[in-house]
Amino acid sequence: MILPSEAELLRIFIGESDRYEGKPLYEVIVQAARTRGMAGATVLRGVMGFGAHSRMHTAKVLRLSEDLPMIVEIVDKSDRIEAFLPELDAMIDEGLVTHERVRVIAYRHGESEQANTIT
Repeated sequence: MILPSEAELLRIFIGESDRYEGKPLYEVIVQAARTRGMAGATVLRGVMGFGAHSRMHTAKVLRLSEDLPMIVEIVDKSDRIEAFLPELDAMIDEGLVTHERVRVIAYRHGESEQANTIT
């Protein structure tokens, strides 16, 4: 897949303990993005954070949290991101979703003959 130089980033802030149909929500989101053929998704685990309820979540040894912040980032073409939003909305009960334009500098696969590079 080749991404245009102007793409979009969907960033989803949820908790590690959030579930959808009994499965970890971050896994369900990534699988749904993959099923739709989106360019890629990454899940990041935060070491500390708080959200709408102002409850602190931290990975400090003396204060173990079972609900660390999770961030799912998906970059793809605008139309693919827009088409994914209704499905995403149905999955998320609590969290924050942001959507922004990004400039794609490179999107490569080692075995691919085609590479997306912007200079």
